[in-house]
Amino acid sequence: MKKLITTLLALLLSFAVIAQEEELLEPEKAFALTVTALDADSVQARWDIAEGYYLYRSKFKFSSDTADVTLGEPSYPAGKIKHDEFFGDVETYRGSITITIPVERAAGAPDTFTITANSQGCADIGVCYPPQRQSREVTLASVPAASPLAALTSPDRGFLTGNSDGEILEPDQAFHFDAIVEEGNTILARWDITPGHYLYKDKFRFTLTDADGVTLGQPELPRGEEKDDEFFGRIEVYHNPIEVRLPLLRENLEPTEITLLVSYQGCADIGICYPPQKKSLSLALPEGSAVAATPQAAPVSAAAPAVPLSEQDQLAAALAGGNTAWTILLFFAAGLLLAFTPCVFPMIPILSSIIVGQGAAITTRKAFMLSLTYVLAMAATYTVAGIIAGLFGANLQAAFQNPWILTSFAAVFVALSFSMFGFFELQLPSALQSKLAEVSNKQQGGTLTGVAIMGLLSALIVGPCVAPPLMGALIYIGQTGDPLLGGAALFALSLGMGAPLVAIGTAGGKYLPHAGGWMDAVKAVFGVLLLAVAVWMLERILPAAVTMLLWALLLITSAVYMGAVDGVREGASGWRKLWKGLGLVLLLQGALMLTGLAAGNADPLQPLKGLGFGAGTAQPQHLNFKTIKSVADLEREVAAAAAAGRPVMLDFYADWCISCKEFEKYTFSQPQVIAALGDAVTLQADVTANDEHDQALLKRFSLIGPPGIIFYDTAGNELSAHRVVGFMPPEAFAAHVQRALPR
Repeated sequence: MKKLITTLLALLLSFAVIAQEEELLEPEKAFALTVTALDADSVQARWDIAEGYYLYRSKFKFSSDTADVTLGEPSYPAGKIKHDEFFGDVETYRGSITITIPVERAAGAPDTFTITANSQGCADIGVCYPPQRQSREVTLASVPAASPLAALTSPDRGFLTGNSDGEILEPDQAFHFDAIVEEGNTILARWDITPGHYLYKDKFRFTLTDADGVTLGQPELPRGEEKDDEFFGRIEVYHNPIEVRLPLLRENLEPTEITLLVSYQGCADIGICYPPQKKSLSLALPEGSAVAATPQAAPVSAAAPAVPLSEQDQLAAALAGGNTAWTILLFFAAGLLLAFTPCVFPMIPILSSIIVGQGAAITTRKAFMLSLTYVLAMAATYTVAGIIAGLFGANLQAAFQNPWILTSFAAVFVALSFSMFGFFELQLPSALQSKLAEVSNKQQGGTLTGVAIMGLLSALIVGPCVAPPLMGALIYIGQTGDPLLGGAALFALSLGMGAPLVAIGTAGGKYLPHAGGWMDAVKAVFGVLLLAVAVWMLERILPAAVTMLLWALLLITSAVYMGAVDGVREGASGWRKLWKGLGLVLLLQGALMLTGLAAGNADPLQPLKGLGFGAGTAQPQHLNFKTIKSVADLEREVAAAAAAGRPVMLDFYADWCISCKEFEKYTFSQPQVIAALGDAVTLQADVTANDEHDQALLKRFSLIGPPGIIFYDTAGNELSAHRVVGFMPPEAFAAHVQRALPR
């Protein structure tokens, strides 16, 4: 009891101190409430929540001050789970929340009444407000004269929910599903959709299992109704009962048993969406017809032509309907290809420096164990982060692109580099050198725990790249809610990315020279590579001119240590001359960078571009993007382009996205790409900050992070089959644009 009283007093004291310092907003400013009428039978309460504050879902209560006006069950959006010190695991809202509240009015009830909203929230600094009670006057539209038809169809009679209590239906009640077999060659899948609910046409997935010699043809989906969805854009939906014919391609004509797997997703008109539903149904097939056994004879509906899928959607479909073993092997092979991209390259000097740090004591077996530990930790981290992203839409890697985190990790690499050179005792005070030596030794000392930590951090910080195989696995996890197979695919993908690292690390342990001058030279090389990784990471947060200066200093300093400015004495070995020659090349490149930097250029690879040297006098070309920030910006620009009869390309970019910078430098600067997009409106969403507007824009397209390129046709419809995820070179991208936006 004494401890509880002490805690409460401490909380009250902290509240008083903070309030005196005017760090807390007044409740009305922290949680600004507006109430508006939607129609004659519902109102909408919206709280705009200040940054650093949140509201509890369980604390909302609504009441009316008029006896003839009563409020129904509010419709809440999904919040985020937070572990609260006092209330345990609770659902909270940040940014803004909109709650729809049904209104029931008796005959003769006034159109205007006062609604009272109770809420409670807290500030992130640890201070909670007392419960707030706010009242707002709202005027509803007049209720039309009652009629027998209106009595049957109005929302207050349960039309939206299928019952008279205003309760949300269970998914099986809202969308009753069954399937039957027709004549052995066709399955008829049927959904009875309760009024007030709808199913998305593009969310249907059909798969057969335990079906020896029987496969599915193209599903015959009926035409749906067009709907402007808040999250998915303009799509087709079904409000009424539907039937989907599934033609069977039969090699086995004998009577047999099969299992049909179906997934689908729908919503209620009141604004509540159900999670993806998965159903399994055993069906007995009678004797089949030889005519339907060939793909050519399989019926395909003209109303639902086969739609091409993007690469990531094809991979997601492979997970949903393919052979598991082959699918996992496919993702492993995709990981091998990703291993040779700039996202994985920086991990080579990180792992190699760990191996080199062992010195002459390293053995092939130990090098293999260290490499395998690093790769397994990296793979496990990618898998867990991917599952989180697929289930919750939270990009864990993006969160680690914080300037403080990147700077700290770069400092670790600098410390490791200095330890490679052996300069601690020469360059730093004894107290600081012992600390750095301690950190360095922990990472290089061969402990599997230290190597695993480095692998974990490398996965989160060094390579936050999004590629089609990764998006395919995330799409599958997000649509099915099944992290098991999706996680296995991500783990296989990560192992494929790490396989070359294991090979390089193990070979390094086998072929490292013995102690002596050679070992010192090898360690110095990896010391330079670690400094290069540190500069490469800082590129994401530093101005281009600063990073170019860092590259120039690194090259010039390395050249000096390689003897570029020293004379070559008579009788020097060929190796000494080779090192001096390479050093001169680095010295010259560093000097060119400084020259270009002084002239206002900031491209380390082309430091003299555009400075008046021959062909370089022409001004460099590049796509001109119009920057957007929010979903509202996007909708406005797409609508304007559609009104002008022009297509749209939307590019997602972030400073920490390596593939985005490849697009900027190598693809968007090429004449064939600029020509292919000559008629298009080119938009760019910079999601570097990863704030709520950025996340909402990414969520609109079910993207986890950049890069991502979205195309719209001249009518303002998204061309989802032509989405691009991951880097694409200019020739391939120009051809892709011509297919997506033919003139």
